[in-house]
Amino acid sequence: MARPIDEEDEEKPLDPAAEKVRRKLIRFMIVNLGLLFLALMVVIGALVYKARNAPVAGSAPAGDVQAPAGAPLSGDIVLPVRARVVSQSLSGNRLSIDAELADGSRSIFVYDIAERRMIGQFPIRNK
Repeated sequence: MARPIDEEDEEKPLDPAAEKVRRKLIRFMIVNLGLLFLALMVVIGALVYKARNAPVAGSAPAGDVQAPAGAPLSGDIVLPVRARVVSQSLSGNRLSIDAELADGSRSIFVYDIAERRMIGQFPIRNK
């Protein structure tokens, strides 16, 4: 059964001072939401720009090494005395050499072909 509408339940108009405050709050909320949306779009735009233009670290192709035409590329890779090469791996301009040292321990040496220098040595230890 439908309930009769009471006069007390009907919305009464706000007095002019309260209506003015309500309008100011609505305007303040709209301006702040607009600024928040604009800031969010700037952040998303910066992320997209950075993702599209960022170089990938360590991904230099092997073609970056400049070798004279008709001559093979050569250079010296210095390892410790009596070190034995177990394996090697090439990735771009980086050469990784797994070597067994004279004392029986193993170490990984990383060599940059383009710069022709050793850039790291990583001992392998068992826990």
